[in-house]
Amino acid sequence: MVKAKKVKLLIDDSLLILIMSVLACCGLIYEYLLSHYSARILGSVETVIYAIIGIMIVSMGLGAFAAKKISNAFQGFVILELAVALIGCCATLFIASIIGFGQTLPHLLAETYQIPIDTRPEGGIIAQLNWLSIQLPYFFAFLLGFLIGMEIPLIARIRETVYGHHLAHNAGTIYGADYIGAGFGAAIWVLFMLRIEISQAAALTASLNLLAGFVFLLRFKHYLRHVKKLLLGHGLLAILVLVVFQYGGSWQQKMQNLLYQDKVVYQTQTPYQNLVFTQRNLGGNLEPIFNFYINGRLQFSSLDEKIYHEFLVHPAMQAAARQNRILIIGGGDGLALREVLKWQPEQVTLIDLDAQLVELFKSPQAVLPAYLAKKISALTENSFNDKRVTVINDDAFITVDKLLQSKQIFDVIIIDLPDPSHPDLNKLYSANFYYRLNHLLNGDGVIAIQSTSPFHAKNAFISIAKTLREAKFPFVEQYHQNVPSFGEWGWTISTKLGASVSKRLQNAPSLAVPTSWLTLPLLKSAFVFNKGFYDDINSIKVNYLGSNQLYRYHQRAWERETELPASNSD
Repeated sequence: MVKAKKVKLLIDDSLLILIMSVLACCGLIYEYLLSHYSARILGSVETVIYAIIGIMIVSMGLGAFAAKKISNAFQGFVILELAVALIGCCATLFIASIIGFGQTLPHLLAETYQIPIDTRPEGGIIAQLNWLSIQLPYFFAFLLGFLIGMEIPLIARIRETVYGHHLAHNAGTIYGADYIGAGFGAAIWVLFMLRIEISQAAALTASLNLLAGFVFLLRFKHYLRHVKKLLLGHGLLAILVLVVFQYGGSWQQKMQNLLYQDKVVYQTQTPYQNLVFTQRNLGGNLEPIFNFYINGRLQFSSLDEKIYHEFLVHPAMQAAARQNRILIIGGGDGLALREVLKWQPEQVTLIDLDAQLVELFKSPQAVLPAYLAKKISALTENSFNDKRVTVINDDAFITVDKLLQSKQIFDVIIIDLPDPSHPDLNKLYSANFYYRLNHLLNGDGVIAIQSTSPFHAKNAFISIAKTLREAKFPFVEQYHQNVPSFGEWGWTISTKLGASVSKRLQNAPSLAVPTSWLTLPLLKSAFVFNKGFYDDINSIKVNYLGSNQLYRYHQRAWERETELPASNSD
Protein backbone atom coordinates (compact mmCIF):
# COMPACT_ATOMS: atom_id res chain seq x y z
CA MET A 1 0.00 0.00 0.00
CA VAL A 2 2.78 2.40 0.97
CA LYS A 3 4.79 1.37 -2.10
CA ALA A 4 1.79 1.97 -4.39
CA LYS A 5 1.30 5.41 -2.85
CA LYS A 6 4.96 6.25 -3.46
CA VAL A 7 4.70 5.13 -7.09
CA LYS A 8 1.58 7.27 -7.57
CA LEU A 9 3.34 10.23 -5.98
CA LEU A 10 6.37 9.72 -8.21
CA ILE A 11 4.17 9.58 -11.32
CA ASP A 12 2.25 12.71 -10.33
CA ASP A 13 5.40 14.65 -9.52
CA SER A 14 7.21 13.54 -12.68
CA LEU A 15 4.16 14.62 -14.67
CA LEU A 16 4.15 18.05 -13.02
CA ILE A 17 7.86 18.55 -13.69
CA LEU A 18 7.41 17.46 -17.30
CA ILE A 19 4.46 19.84 -17.71
CA MET A 20 6.58 22.67 -16.27
CA SER A 21 9.33 21.94 -18.80
CA VAL A 22 6.82 21.95 -21.68
CA LEU A 23 5.33 25.24 -20.51
CA ALA A 24 8.79 26.81 -20.22
CA CYS A 25 9.49 25.64 -23.76
CA CYS A 26 6.24 27.27 -24.93
CA GLY A 27 6.93 30.46 -23.00
CA LEU A 28 10.30 31.00 -24.63
CA ILE A 29 8.89 30.28 -28.09
CA TYR A 30 6.14 32.86 -27.48
CA GLU A 31 8.82 35.42 -26.55
CA TYR A 32 10.77 34.77 -29.72
CA LEU A 33 7.69 34.48 -31.89
CA LEU A 34 6.11 37.73 -30.76
CA SER A 35 9.39 39.68 -30.84
CA HIS A 36 10.27 38.27 -34.27
CA TYR A 37 6.84 39.11 -35.68
CA SER A 38 6.80 42.57 -34.07
CA ALA A 39 10.20 43.39 -35.53
CA ARG A 40 8.89 42.35 -38.94
CA ILE A 41 5.83 44.62 -38.88
CA LEU A 42 7.36 47.55 -36.96
CA GLY A 43 10.62 47.38 -38.86
CA SER A 44 13.44 44.90 -38.42
CA VAL A 45 14.90 46.81 -35.50
CA GLU A 46 16.84 45.32 -32.64
CA THR A 47 15.21 47.69 -30.16
CA VAL A 48 11.78 46.24 -30.96
CA ILE A 49 12.99 42.72 -30.22
CA TYR A 50 14.63 43.79 -26.97
CA ALA A 51 11.54 45.78 -25.95
CA ILE A 52 9.17 42.85 -26.51
CA ILE A 53 11.36 40.40 -24.58
CA GLY A 54 11.91 42.96 -21.81
CA ILE A 55 8.20 43.64 -21.47
CA MET A 56 7.45 39.92 -21.29
CA ILE A 57 10.07 39.35 -18.58
CA VAL A 58 8.75 42.23 -16.45
CA SER A 59 5.14 41.14 -16.89
CA MET A 60 6.09 37.57 -15.96
CA GLY A 61 7.34 38.92 -12.67
CA LEU A 62 4.06 40.74 -12.12
CA GLY A 63 2.16 37.58 -13.04
CA ALA A 64 4.14 35.62 -10.46
CA PHE A 65 3.06 38.11 -7.78
CA ALA A 66 -0.55 37.99 -8.98
CA ALA A 67 -0.70 34.18 -8.83
CA LYS A 68 -1.20 34.30 -5.05
CA LYS A 69 -4.67 35.76 -5.66
CA ILE A 70 -5.83 32.48 -7.27
CA SER A 71 -7.44 30.49 -4.46
CA ASN A 72 -7.67 27.11 -6.23
CA ALA A 73 -4.31 26.43 -7.87
CA PHE A 74 -5.58 23.35 -9.75
CA GLN A 75 -8.63 25.10 -11.23
CA GLY A 76 -6.64 28.23 -11.95
CA PHE A 77 -3.88 26.32 -13.74
CA VAL A 78 -6.24 24.60 -16.20
CA ILE A 79 -8.02 27.87 -17.02
CA LEU A 80 -4.65 29.63 -17.28
CA GLU A 81 -3.41 27.20 -19.94
CA LEU A 82 -6.61 27.69 -21.93
CA ALA A 83 -6.04 31.45 -21.83
CA VAL A 84 -2.34 31.19 -22.79
CA ALA A 85 -3.15 28.83 -25.67
CA LEU A 86 -5.94 31.11 -26.96
CA ILE A 87 -3.90 34.32 -26.83
CA GLY A 88 -0.69 32.70 -28.05
CA CYS A 89 -2.49 31.16 -31.00
CA CYS A 90 -4.38 34.26 -32.10
CA ALA A 91 -2.20 37.25 -31.09
CA THR A 92 -0.32 37.65 -34.39
CA LEU A 93 -3.51 37.14 -36.41
CA PHE A 94 -5.29 39.82 -34.39
CA ILE A 95 -2.38 42.24 -34.79
CA ALA A 96 -2.25 41.62 -38.55
CA SER A 97 -6.01 42.17 -38.84
CA ILE A 98 -5.99 45.49 -36.98
CA ILE A 99 -3.00 46.75 -38.98
CA GLY A 100 -4.63 45.65 -42.24
CA PHE A 101 -7.91 47.34 -41.32
CA GLY A 102 -6.12 50.54 -40.35
CA GLN A 103 -4.34 50.59 -43.70
CA THR A 104 -7.46 49.99 -45.81
CA LEU A 105 -9.92 52.24 -43.96
CA PRO A 106 -8.59 55.54 -45.41
CA HIS A 107 -8.71 54.08 -48.95
CA LEU A 108 -12.21 52.72 -48.36
CA LEU A 109 -13.48 56.09 -47.10
CA ALA A 110 -11.76 57.93 -49.93
CA GLU A 111 -13.33 55.69 -52.56
CA THR A 112 -16.78 55.76 -50.91
CA TYR A 113 -16.96 59.54 -50.61
CA GLN A 114 -14.85 60.38 -53.68
CA ILE A 115 -12.12 62.06 -51.60
CA PRO A 116 -8.98 63.00 -53.59
CA ILE A 117 -6.05 60.72 -52.80
CA ASP A 118 -3.90 63.63 -51.56
CA THR A 119 -6.54 64.60 -48.98
CA ARG A 120 -7.60 61.16 -47.80
CA PRO A 121 -8.63 60.98 -44.12
CA GLU A 122 -5.72 60.17 -41.83
CA GLY A 123 -6.47 61.99 -38.59
CA GLY A 124 -8.91 61.45 -35.74
CA ILE A 125 -10.06 57.90 -35.18
CA ILE A 126 -7.94 56.63 -38.11
CA ALA A 127 -4.77 58.05 -36.56
CA GLN A 128 -5.77 56.53 -33.22
CA LEU A 129 -6.38 53.16 -34.89
CA ASN A 130 -2.94 53.24 -36.53
CA TRP A 131 -1.37 54.22 -33.20
CA LEU A 132 -3.20 51.32 -31.53
CA SER A 133 -1.99 48.87 -34.15
CA ILE A 134 1.63 49.83 -33.42
CA GLN A 135 1.09 49.34 -29.68
CA LEU A 136 -0.69 45.98 -29.98
CA PRO A 137 2.51 43.84 -30.08
CA TYR A 138 3.59 45.39 -26.78
CA PHE A 139 0.14 44.85 -25.26
CA PHE A 140 0.08 41.17 -26.19
CA ALA A 141 3.67 40.80 -24.98
CA PHE A 142 2.59 42.13 -21.59
CA LEU A 143 -0.57 40.01 -21.45
CA LEU A 144 1.15 36.77 -22.47
CA GLY A 145 4.06 37.41 -20.13
CA PHE A 146 1.68 38.14 -17.24
CA LEU A 147 -0.15 34.84 -17.74
CA ILE A 148 3.03 32.81 -18.28
CA GLY A 149 4.45 34.30 -15.08
CA MET A 150 1.64 32.67 -13.09
CA GLU A 151 2.61 29.16 -14.13
CA ILE A 152 5.60 28.56 -11.83
CA PRO A 153 3.89 29.73 -8.59
CA LEU A 154 0.82 27.63 -9.37
CA ILE A 155 2.85 24.51 -10.14
CA ALA A 156 4.82 25.05 -6.91
CA ARG A 157 1.60 25.18 -4.89
CA ILE A 158 0.20 22.15 -6.72
CA ARG A 159 3.31 20.08 -5.95
CA GLU A 160 3.06 20.87 -2.25
CA THR A 161 -0.63 19.96 -2.27
CA VAL A 162 0.16 16.64 -3.98
CA TYR A 163 2.91 15.88 -1.47
CA GLY A 164 0.79 17.11 1.44
CA HIS A 165 3.55 19.16 3.04
CA HIS A 166 6.05 21.96 2.41
CA LEU A 167 8.87 20.99 0.04
CA ALA A 168 12.31 22.30 0.93
CA HIS A 169 13.64 22.11 -2.64
CA ASN A 170 10.39 22.90 -4.44
CA ALA A 171 11.62 26.11 -6.08
CA GLY A 172 14.92 24.56 -7.18
CA THR A 173 13.20 21.59 -8.83
CA ILE A 174 10.67 23.75 -10.67
CA TYR A 175 13.23 26.31 -11.84
CA GLY A 176 15.49 23.50 -13.00
CA ALA A 177 12.64 22.12 -15.13
CA ASP A 178 11.88 25.65 -16.33
CA TYR A 179 15.46 26.34 -17.48
CA ILE A 180 15.78 22.99 -19.25
CA GLY A 181 12.43 23.48 -20.97
CA ALA A 182 13.44 26.97 -22.08
CA GLY A 183 16.61 25.51 -23.59
CA PHE A 184 14.56 23.06 -25.62
CA GLY A 185 12.29 25.93 -26.67
CA ALA A 186 15.24 27.90 -28.01
CA ALA A 187 16.46 24.88 -29.99
CA ILE A 188 12.99 24.21 -31.42
CA TRP A 189 12.66 27.86 -32.44
CA VAL A 190 16.01 27.97 -34.24
CA LEU A 191 15.85 24.53 -35.86
CA PHE A 192 12.18 24.33 -36.75
CA MET A 193 9.87 27.25 -35.97
CA LEU A 194 11.84 29.79 -38.03
CA ARG A 195 11.26 27.68 -41.11
CA ILE A 196 7.45 27.64 -41.00
CA GLU A 197 4.70 30.25 -41.12
CA ILE A 198 4.41 32.34 -37.96
CA SER A 199 0.72 31.43 -37.58
CA GLN A 200 1.62 27.74 -37.79
CA ALA A 201 4.39 28.21 -35.22
CA ALA A 202 1.89 29.93 -32.92
CA ALA A 203 -0.69 27.18 -33.41
CA LEU A 204 1.82 24.41 -32.70
CA THR A 205 3.03 26.15 -29.55
CA ALA A 206 -0.55 26.74 -28.39
CA SER A 207 -1.30 23.05 -28.97
CA LEU A 208 1.45 22.17 -26.46
CA ASN A 209 -0.15 24.46 -23.88
CA LEU A 210 -3.48 22.86 -24.65
CA LEU A 211 -2.06 19.34 -24.37
CA ALA A 212 -0.33 20.16 -21.06
CA GLY A 213 -3.58 21.53 -19.66
CA PHE A 214 -5.56 18.53 -20.92
CA VAL A 215 -3.15 15.96 -19.42
CA PHE A 216 -3.19 17.88 -16.15
CA LEU A 217 -7.00 17.96 -16.20
CA LEU A 218 -7.27 14.18 -16.68
CA ARG A 219 -4.70 13.37 -14.01
CA PHE A 220 -5.93 15.79 -11.32
CA LYS A 221 -9.65 16.02 -12.17
CA HIS A 222 -10.57 15.06 -8.61
CA TYR A 223 -9.22 18.47 -7.53
CA LEU A 224 -11.28 20.33 -10.16
CA ARG A 225 -14.78 21.72 -10.53
CA HIS A 226 -16.81 21.96 -13.76
CA VAL A 227 -14.71 19.27 -15.43
CA LYS A 228 -17.13 18.86 -18.36
CA LYS A 229 -17.02 22.59 -19.12
CA LEU A 230 -13.23 22.52 -19.00
CA LEU A 231 -13.17 19.56 -21.38
CA LEU A 232 -15.52 21.41 -23.72
CA GLY A 233 -13.21 24.43 -23.61
CA HIS A 234 -10.26 22.23 -24.56
CA GLY A 235 -12.22 20.72 -27.43
CA LEU A 236 -13.34 24.06 -28.84
CA LEU A 237 -9.87 25.53 -28.52
CA ALA A 238 -8.36 22.48 -30.20
CA ILE A 239 -10.63 23.11 -33.19
CA LEU A 240 -9.55 26.78 -33.26
CA VAL A 241 -5.87 25.77 -33.16
CA LEU A 242 -6.39 23.41 -36.10
CA VAL A 243 -8.17 26.14 -38.08
CA VAL A 244 -5.37 28.63 -37.37
CA PHE A 245 -2.73 26.07 -38.33
CA GLN A 246 -4.51 25.32 -41.60
CA TYR A 247 -5.77 28.76 -42.65
CA GLY A 248 -4.02 31.29 -40.41
CA GLY A 249 -1.09 31.72 -42.78
CA SER A 250 -3.24 32.72 -45.75
CA TRP A 251 -5.32 35.09 -43.61
CA GLN A 252 -2.23 36.67 -42.09
CA GLN A 253 -0.69 37.01 -45.52
CA LYS A 254 -3.78 38.76 -46.86
CA MET A 255 -3.69 41.19 -43.94
CA GLN A 256 0.03 41.84 -44.37
CA ASN A 257 -0.43 42.34 -48.10
CA LEU A 258 -2.56 45.37 -47.31
CA LEU A 259 0.62 47.08 -46.07
CA TYR A 260 1.93 47.22 -49.64
CA GLN A 261 0.68 49.73 -52.18
CA ASP A 262 0.72 47.18 -54.98
CA LYS A 263 -0.56 43.65 -55.44
CA VAL A 264 1.52 41.02 -53.63
CA VAL A 265 2.31 38.25 -56.12
CA TYR A 266 4.74 36.17 -54.06
CA GLN A 267 5.73 35.94 -50.41
CA THR A 268 7.94 33.54 -48.44
CA GLN A 269 9.73 33.35 -45.11
CA THR A 270 13.37 32.25 -44.93
CA PRO A 271 15.18 31.49 -41.66
CA TYR A 272 16.46 35.07 -41.76
CA GLN A 273 13.87 37.31 -43.40
CA ASN A 274 10.49 37.78 -45.04
CA LEU A 275 10.62 38.13 -48.85
CA VAL A 276 7.84 39.77 -50.89
CA PHE A 277 7.35 40.59 -54.57
CA THR A 278 4.67 43.08 -55.59
CA GLN A 279 3.31 43.98 -59.02
CA ARG A 280 1.98 47.33 -60.24
CA ASN A 281 0.05 47.26 -63.52
CA LEU A 282 0.36 50.50 -65.51
CA GLY A 283 -2.04 49.76 -68.34
CA GLY A 284 -1.67 51.04 -71.89
CA ASN A 285 0.36 47.97 -72.89
CA LEU A 286 3.15 49.12 -70.57
CA GLU A 287 5.16 46.52 -68.69
CA PRO A 288 4.16 46.07 -65.05
CA ILE A 289 6.57 47.22 -62.35
CA PHE A 290 7.84 44.57 -59.93
CA ASN A 291 9.15 45.56 -56.51
CA PHE A 292 11.09 43.35 -54.12
CA TYR A 293 10.86 43.79 -50.32
CA ILE A 294 12.76 42.26 -47.41
CA ASN A 295 11.02 42.53 -44.05
CA GLY A 296 8.69 45.14 -45.50
CA ARG A 297 11.50 47.30 -46.87
CA LEU A 298 11.92 48.00 -50.55
CA GLN A 299 15.12 46.46 -51.92
CA PHE A 300 14.72 47.20 -55.62
CA SER A 301 12.18 48.15 -58.23
CA SER A 302 12.32 46.83 -61.77
CA LEU A 303 11.59 50.40 -62.85
CA ASP A 304 14.93 51.87 -61.79
CA GLU A 305 17.17 49.22 -60.21
CA LYS A 306 19.71 49.67 -63.00
CA ILE A 307 20.41 53.22 -61.84
CA TYR A 308 21.38 51.97 -58.40
CA HIS A 309 23.38 48.95 -59.53
CA GLU A 310 25.24 50.73 -62.33
CA PHE A 311 26.30 53.47 -59.90
CA LEU A 312 27.37 50.87 -57.34
CA VAL A 313 29.44 48.67 -59.64
CA HIS A 314 30.86 50.52 -62.65
CA PRO A 315 32.81 53.37 -60.98
CA ALA A 316 34.89 50.82 -59.06
CA MET A 317 35.31 48.49 -62.03
CA GLN A 318 36.25 51.36 -64.34
CA ALA A 319 38.81 52.77 -61.90
CA ALA A 320 40.46 49.46 -61.00
CA ALA A 321 43.70 48.50 -62.73
CA ARG A 322 42.38 44.97 -63.26
CA GLN A 323 38.95 43.33 -63.16
CA ASN A 324 39.96 39.69 -62.83
CA ARG A 325 38.99 38.70 -59.27
CA ILE A 326 35.95 40.37 -57.76
CA LEU A 327 34.40 40.06 -54.28
CA ILE A 328 30.73 41.00 -53.71
CA ILE A 329 29.48 41.16 -50.13
CA GLY A 330 25.67 41.00 -50.05
CA GLY A 331 23.87 41.35 -53.35
CA GLY A 332 21.87 38.14 -52.98
CA ASP A 333 19.50 39.26 -55.75
CA GLY A 334 22.25 38.87 -58.35
CA LEU A 335 21.75 42.34 -59.86
CA ALA A 336 25.13 43.77 -58.85
CA LEU A 337 26.62 40.48 -60.03
CA ARG A 338 24.98 41.02 -63.42
CA GLU A 339 26.80 44.34 -63.80
CA VAL A 340 30.13 42.88 -62.63
CA LEU A 341 29.96 40.11 -65.23
CA LYS A 342 29.87 42.71 -68.01
CA TRP A 343 33.59 43.25 -67.29
CA GLN A 344 34.42 39.61 -68.09
CA PRO A 345 36.15 38.81 -64.80
CA GLU A 346 38.00 35.54 -64.32
CA GLN A 347 36.35 34.82 -60.96
CA VAL A 348 33.62 36.37 -58.80
CA THR A 349 33.04 35.43 -55.16
CA LEU A 350 29.69 36.48 -53.67
CA ILE A 351 28.97 36.25 -49.93
CA ASP A 352 25.35 36.33 -48.78
CA LEU A 353 24.00 34.87 -45.56
CA ASP A 354 20.60 33.76 -46.88
CA ALA A 355 20.91 30.70 -49.12
CA GLN A 356 17.16 30.65 -49.77
CA LEU A 357 17.26 34.23 -51.05
CA VAL A 358 20.11 33.43 -53.43
CA GLU A 359 18.34 30.30 -54.65
CA LEU A 360 15.20 32.34 -55.33
CA PHE A 361 17.12 34.54 -57.77
CA LYS A 362 19.30 31.73 -59.11
CA SER A 363 16.39 29.44 -60.02
CA PRO A 364 13.24 31.61 -59.96
CA GLN A 365 11.35 29.18 -62.18
CA ALA A 366 11.44 26.61 -59.38
CA VAL A 367 9.38 28.68 -56.93
CA LEU A 368 7.94 31.81 -58.56
CA PRO A 369 4.89 32.10 -60.83
CA ALA A 370 5.95 31.65 -64.45
CA TYR A 371 5.50 35.29 -65.50
CA LEU A 372 7.39 36.57 -62.44
CA ALA A 373 10.17 33.99 -62.85
CA LYS A 374 10.59 35.13 -66.46
CA LYS A 375 10.90 38.77 -65.35
CA ILE A 376 13.43 37.96 -62.61
CA SER A 377 15.52 35.86 -65.00
CA ALA A 378 15.51 38.79 -67.42
CA LEU A 379 16.60 41.19 -64.66
CA THR A 380 19.43 39.01 -63.34
CA GLU A 381 20.40 37.73 -66.80
CA ASN A 382 20.94 34.38 -65.04
CA SER A 383 24.04 35.82 -63.38
CA PHE A 384 24.17 33.17 -60.64
CA ASN A 385 24.42 30.40 -63.23
CA ASP A 386 27.68 31.74 -64.65
CA LYS A 387 30.50 29.21 -64.09
CA ARG A 388 32.86 31.94 -62.91
CA VAL A 389 30.65 32.72 -59.89
CA THR A 390 31.21 31.15 -56.46
CA VAL A 391 28.53 31.78 -53.83
CA ILE A 392 29.31 31.48 -50.11
CA ASN A 393 26.23 31.40 -47.87
CA ASP A 394 27.64 32.52 -44.54
CA ASP A 395 28.09 35.55 -42.32
CA ALA A 396 30.44 37.89 -44.21
CA PHE A 397 32.06 38.97 -40.94
CA ILE A 398 33.28 35.38 -40.43
CA THR A 399 33.88 34.53 -44.09
CA VAL A 400 36.28 37.44 -44.58
CA ASP A 401 38.60 35.87 -41.99
CA LYS A 402 38.51 32.60 -43.92
CA LEU A 403 39.41 34.43 -47.14
CA LEU A 404 42.32 36.09 -45.35
CA GLN A 405 43.53 32.74 -44.02
CA SER A 406 43.50 31.31 -47.54
CA LYS A 407 45.49 34.38 -48.71
CA GLN A 408 42.98 35.45 -51.36
CA ILE A 409 43.35 38.85 -53.02
CA PHE A 410 40.71 40.74 -55.03
CA ASP A 411 40.94 43.50 -57.62
CA VAL A 412 37.58 45.03 -56.72
CA ILE A 413 35.37 44.68 -53.64
CA ILE A 414 31.67 45.62 -53.93
CA ILE A 415 29.66 45.91 -50.70
CA ASP A 416 25.96 45.65 -51.48
CA LEU A 417 24.46 45.30 -48.01
CA PRO A 418 21.22 46.71 -46.57
CA ASP A 419 21.43 49.91 -44.57
CA PRO A 420 22.79 49.55 -41.00
CA SER A 421 19.28 49.47 -39.52
CA HIS A 422 20.16 46.54 -37.25
CA PRO A 423 23.16 46.01 -34.93
CA ASP A 424 24.01 42.78 -36.76
CA LEU A 425 24.45 44.81 -39.95
CA ASN A 426 26.28 47.60 -38.11
CA LYS A 427 29.32 45.35 -37.62
CA LEU A 428 29.66 45.03 -41.41
CA TYR A 429 30.09 48.83 -41.57
CA SER A 430 32.73 48.97 -38.83
CA ALA A 431 36.37 50.04 -39.02
CA ASN A 432 37.34 46.53 -37.93
CA PHE A 433 35.55 44.97 -40.91
CA TYR A 434 36.87 47.51 -43.40
CA TYR A 435 40.41 47.05 -42.09
CA ARG A 436 40.24 43.34 -42.87
CA LEU A 437 38.85 44.10 -46.32
CA ASN A 438 41.85 46.37 -46.84
CA HIS A 439 44.06 43.28 -46.58
CA LEU A 440 41.91 41.44 -49.15
CA LEU A 441 42.20 44.23 -51.72
CA ASN A 442 44.97 44.45 -54.29
CA GLY A 443 47.32 47.42 -53.99
CA ASP A 444 45.81 49.00 -57.09
CA GLY A 445 42.29 47.78 -56.37
CA VAL A 446 39.07 49.66 -55.57
CA ILE A 447 36.37 49.19 -52.93
CA ALA A 448 32.79 50.52 -53.33
CA ILE A 449 30.11 50.56 -50.61
CA GLN A 450 26.39 51.34 -50.75
CA SER A 451 26.07 54.08 -48.15
CA THR A 452 22.39 55.00 -47.55
CA SER A 453 20.87 58.39 -48.42
CA PRO A 454 23.08 61.49 -48.13
CA PHE A 455 19.90 63.57 -47.95
CA HIS A 456 17.81 61.67 -45.38
CA ALA A 457 20.65 60.14 -43.34
CA LYS A 458 23.52 62.58 -43.85
CA ASN A 459 25.44 61.78 -40.65
CA ALA A 460 25.27 58.04 -41.32
CA PHE A 461 26.44 58.63 -44.90
CA ILE A 462 29.45 60.71 -43.84
CA SER A 463 30.26 58.30 -40.99
CA ILE A 464 30.75 55.48 -43.51
CA ALA A 465 33.40 57.52 -45.32
CA LYS A 466 35.19 58.43 -42.06
CA THR A 467 35.08 54.79 -40.96
CA LEU A 468 36.59 53.60 -44.25
CA ARG A 469 39.33 56.21 -43.91
CA GLU A 470 40.00 54.99 -40.36
CA ALA A 471 40.60 51.52 -41.84
CA LYS A 472 43.69 52.85 -43.70
CA PHE A 473 42.02 53.63 -47.01
CA PRO A 474 43.67 56.98 -47.90
CA PHE A 475 41.69 58.04 -50.98
CA VAL A 476 38.08 57.91 -49.77
CA GLU A 477 35.42 59.70 -51.82
CA GLN A 478 31.63 59.72 -51.96
CA TYR A 479 29.15 60.21 -54.77
CA HIS A 480 25.37 60.33 -55.15
CA GLN A 481 22.47 60.07 -57.58
CA ASN A 482 18.70 60.18 -57.48
CA VAL A 483 17.07 56.76 -57.65
CA PRO A 484 13.32 57.45 -57.97
CA SER A 485 12.25 54.48 -55.81
CA PHE A 486 14.52 55.58 -52.94
CA GLY A 487 15.19 59.24 -53.53
CA GLU A 488 18.69 60.66 -53.23
CA TRP A 489 21.13 57.78 -52.70
CA GLY A 490 24.85 57.60 -52.09
CA TRP A 491 27.94 55.41 -52.30
CA THR A 492 31.45 55.47 -50.83
CA ILE A 493 34.49 54.47 -52.86
CA SER A 494 38.24 54.29 -52.31
CA THR A 495 41.54 53.17 -53.73
CA LYS A 496 44.58 52.06 -51.69
CA LEU A 497 47.42 53.50 -53.77
CA GLY A 498 47.95 55.95 -56.59
CA ALA A 499 45.25 58.38 -57.66
CA SER A 500 41.73 58.61 -56.26
CA VAL A 501 38.79 57.22 -58.23
CA SER A 502 37.57 60.64 -59.38
CA LYS A 503 41.02 61.47 -60.77
CA ARG A 504 41.25 58.14 -62.54
CA LEU A 505 37.84 58.72 -64.10
CA GLN A 506 38.95 62.12 -65.40
CA ASN A 507 41.44 60.36 -67.66
CA ALA A 508 38.96 57.81 -69.01
CA PRO A 509 37.60 58.57 -72.51
CA SER A 510 34.37 56.62 -71.86
CA LEU A 511 32.92 53.75 -69.84
CA ALA A 512 34.44 50.48 -70.95
CA VAL A 513 31.18 48.51 -70.89
CA PRO A 514 27.65 49.21 -72.14
CA THR A 515 25.20 50.66 -69.59
CA SER A 516 21.49 51.50 -69.55
CA TRP A 517 21.62 54.74 -67.56
CA LEU A 518 25.11 55.66 -66.46
CA THR A 519 27.36 57.87 -68.58
CA LEU A 520 30.87 59.04 -67.78
CA PRO A 521 29.91 62.78 -67.56
CA LEU A 522 27.00 61.87 -65.25
CA LEU A 523 29.32 59.81 -63.07
CA LYS A 524 31.92 62.59 -62.84
CA SER A 525 29.27 65.05 -61.71
CA ALA A 526 28.01 62.62 -59.04
CA PHE A 527 31.12 63.36 -56.93
CA VAL A 528 29.96 66.97 -56.45
CA PHE A 529 27.83 67.78 -53.37
CA ASN A 530 25.91 70.87 -52.39
CA LYS A 531 27.52 73.82 -50.60
CA GLY A 532 28.29 73.09 -46.94
CA PHE A 533 27.54 69.37 -47.16
CA TYR A 534 30.67 68.36 -45.24
CA ASP A 535 30.78 71.34 -42.83
CA ASP A 536 29.99 69.14 -39.80
CA ILE A 537 32.33 66.29 -40.73
CA ASN A 538 34.56 66.82 -37.67
CA SER A 539 31.68 66.21 -35.28
CA ILE A 540 30.65 62.94 -36.95
CA LYS A 541 32.12 59.84 -35.35
CA VAL A 542 33.80 56.75 -36.77
CA ASN A 543 31.84 53.49 -36.43
CA TYR A 544 33.96 51.06 -34.42
CA LEU A 545 33.03 47.44 -33.79
CA GLY A 546 30.63 47.33 -30.84
CA SER A 547 29.98 51.09 -30.78
CA ASN A 548 26.75 50.90 -32.85
CA GLN A 549 27.46 54.51 -33.77
CA LEU A 550 26.38 54.18 -37.38
CA TYR A 551 23.25 52.26 -36.36
CA ARG A 552 22.26 55.14 -34.05
CA TYR A 553 22.95 57.76 -36.75
CA HIS A 554 20.81 55.81 -39.18
CA GLN A 555 17.93 55.23 -36.76
CA ARG A 556 17.75 58.86 -35.62
CA ALA A 557 17.78 60.08 -39.21
CA TRP A 558 14.96 57.88 -40.45
CA GLU A 559 12.86 58.33 -37.31
CA ARG A 560 12.79 62.03 -38.10
CA GLU A 561 11.55 61.27 -41.60
CA THR A 562 8.83 58.74 -40.86
CA GLU A 563 7.09 56.93 -38.04
CA LEU A 564 8.54 53.61 -39.17
CA PRO A 565 12.10 52.87 -40.34
CA ALA A 566 12.52 53.74 -43.98
CA SER A 567 13.07 51.54 -46.97
CA ASN A 568 16.65 50.74 -47.71
CA SER A 569 18.49 49.69 -50.76
CA ASP A 570 20.07 46.35 -51.47
